[in-house]
Amino acid sequence: MISVDATSTERRTRAYLDAINTVTKQPVRTLVNTHHHGDHTHGNYLMSGATIVGHERCREAIQNSLIPPQPGIWSEVDWGHLEAAPPFLTYTDGVTLWSGDLRCEVRYVGTPAHTTNDSIVHIPERGVVFAGDLLFNGGTPFALMGSVSGWIEVLETVLRPLGARTLVPGHGPVCGPEVIDDMLAYLRFVQDLARRATAAGLSPLDAARQADLGEFKDLLDAERVVGNLHRAYLELDGAERGAPVDLARAFGEMVAYNGGHPLTCHA
Repeated sequence: MISVDATSTERRTRAYLDAINTVTKQPVRTLVNTHHHGDHTHGNYLMSGATIVGHERCREAIQNSLIPPQPGIWSEVDWGHLEAAPPFLTYTDGVTLWSGDLRCEVRYVGTPAHTTNDSIVHIPERGVVFAGDLLFNGGTPFALMGSVSGWIEVLETVLRPLGARTLVPGHGPVCGPEVIDDMLAYLRFVQDLARRATAAGLSPLDAARQADLGEFKDLLDAERVVGNLHRAYLELDGAERGAPVDLARAFGEMVAYNGGHPLTCHA
């Protein structure tokens, strides 16, 4: 059996495995990581015996991550016992997996987007794509560790052309292709806001505080606009997609935008 991603804490990953056990007694033999973030990979180590598959940069990023995350950014989380377990089968462009006779195409999206190592899992026969965090359904997209322009490109030239009828987002309910349009609208809003704010000499935090989020104000984790602006500002300055960013400053300003309160973990 193939699992796409794990979860963020020991308890949640154990609950996920229990849920799997209610529908099949087959163990998870293959685990695909769509990217390196801990809410998708912290539970890797609990899928003992599974071949962990991911992009080569996903492996590198997990190896360099602090597990669990540094305190003070997120609201209190019961992480439980965590161990780093990066992919040990890696690819550059993609790999094909088989679940019986069902073809599962694992594909690197080709450019930094949500992160530098995003992959999708396409099941052509079923018209299904597991999109990882390239899609947030009901939540605010987060490009701090990737690229706003790259994400737009991936949605337009990689994800949409697949023509999948069913999309499984990294966060939020299973959805249809209309969510691609929602994502594009938000990312273009960030680009436009960044252009106007830099012209006015505003910092990312000041730009976020003065911005009218409009149709996006009810999305979860609205404070991500600050991190997204940090990334968009870098790109306007000519930085390469996925270039290093001052994470401590960006997360600190997200907390400030959030009224000084630690960020809520919805993972």
